[in-house]
Amino acid sequence: MLKSLGYAAQSAQSPLAPFNFERRITGPHDVQIEILYCGVCHSDLHMARNEWKGTTFPVVPGHEIVGRVTEVGAHVSKFKVGQIAGVGCMVDSCQSCASCDEGLEQYCETGFTGTYSSPEKETGGMTYGGYSNNIVVNEKFVLHVSDKLDPAGAAPLLCAGITTWSPLRHWKVGKGQKVGIVGLGGLGHMGVKLAHAMGAHVVLFTTSPDKKEDALRLGADEVVVSKDAAQMAQHANSFDFILNTVAAQHNLDAFMVLLKREGTMTLVGIPEHSHPSPSVANLIFKRRHLAGSLIGGIQETQEMLDFCAEHGITSDIEIIKIQDINTAYERMLKSDVKYRFVIDMASLAA
Repeated sequence: MLKSLGYAAQSAQSPLAPFNFERRITGPHDVQIEILYCGVCHSDLHMARNEWKGTTFPVVPGHEIVGRVTEVGAHVSKFKVGQIAGVGCMVDSCQSCASCDEGLEQYCETGFTGTYSSPEKETGGMTYGGYSNNIVVNEKFVLHVSDKLDPAGAAPLLCAGITTWSPLRHWKVGKGQKVGIVGLGGLGHMGVKLAHAMGAHVVLFTTSPDKKEDALRLGADEVVVSKDAAQMAQHANSFDFILNTVAAQHNLDAFMVLLKREGTMTLVGIPEHSHPSPSVANLIFKRRHLAGSLIGGIQETQEMLDFCAEHGITSDIEIIKIQDINTAYERMLKSDVKYRFVIDMASLAA
């Protein structure tokens, strides 16, 4: 077994702390990676505190991983030692159902294997995530990270990037379209950057007027304060697509009425408490669509990384030491980060 060191929560009430554990040795189809950087996603906090009621403890969070390949299995053909590689939210799936066959492993009919706190097929144990010094993953679930990208800024692309890219691509966002992004957090700021690079006219919706300058810097063409009814009314029936990244309970109808006929609003955030039920009339009378989207498949994740390399897109980050992760969680709850914490895993050696 491979000796590993990370930070883990031993229970829903305990802070993350140093944790020694073992990973499987590199198999014939595996890639072993020395983790250099790992982004901090709000899902990590939910899992560490068992807020989704599915965590197996101890849990080592982290699914926005960028590192250097240190070993490859005998049958690995896509990666070489020394290359920079990434690992996102999945490390395996059944690879035989209709969704997997179509490259949509995130919708695997039997459920994908999460990067942490999921049963691992090879060992029968649980997966451990990227708040650690290394990881071993089947090459089918490892991504190439271009040398053109800053590895620290690229780490959040493995979740925040693909979570926004997948719906933007699926609903064919591009030039000539008016696209709304709701919320300017870890996901929202990536949505603005990507939609802008795709050529859309981008409108950022926020409850905070003081975010206007930052939103424009990131690529928004307009900023609308969603609490201002007059500002919202000016955009009625005008959007081709709205990407709603807000994970807090809110009124969906306020945005549904902004869609054109046959426009779509896609949700990517799961609120702790359900949204109020939207008006069916707003759907029926304009044939509007209310949809959802979950991360992205491996092929489209690689396409997203290549697109970001071509356009010079990374996440806006604040680099932290692993020893500061518990403080970072508290700051994240207060939205006190622009826009993603990334752990420098070299700090683990301390």
